[in-house]
Amino acid sequence: MLTIDSIILYVEDIQISQRFYETVLTCKASERSPSFVSFNLEHSTMLELKQRDNALPYSDIKGGGAELSIAVNNQETLMALYHNWHSQGIPFIQTPTRLIFGITFVIVDPDNHRIRVFVEDDITAK
Repeated sequence: MLTIDSIILYVEDIQISQRFYETVLTCKASERSPSFVSFNLEHSTMLELKQRDNALPYSDIKGGGAELSIAVNNQETLMALYHNWHSQGIPFIQTPTRLIFGITFVIVDPDNHRIRVFVEDDITAK
């Protein structure tokens, strides 16, 4: 089985995106260059931001075609994140909503990459 090492998002302005993800992830970038930023995530996966106009080969990919998913342990954690990010002016495209799998909300980064936060319903209680 192959292991995914990193997720790379192409961004228009590396500095704006770096500040956004440092706020959302509550951590500093582990590596930085003028056109590249990297964040260490759990389980040895990296979230990397690459200045779109420096990608080789060139990419015209823009945000919104996929989403990052962040699972949290409980509804209290989800709501705390929601209120924290809302108070910081992070843009939401979905406020906390109950869906078939649990409760979720979705924010977007400066390039319209979607970030979903969710807590699954306890299926053993059903």
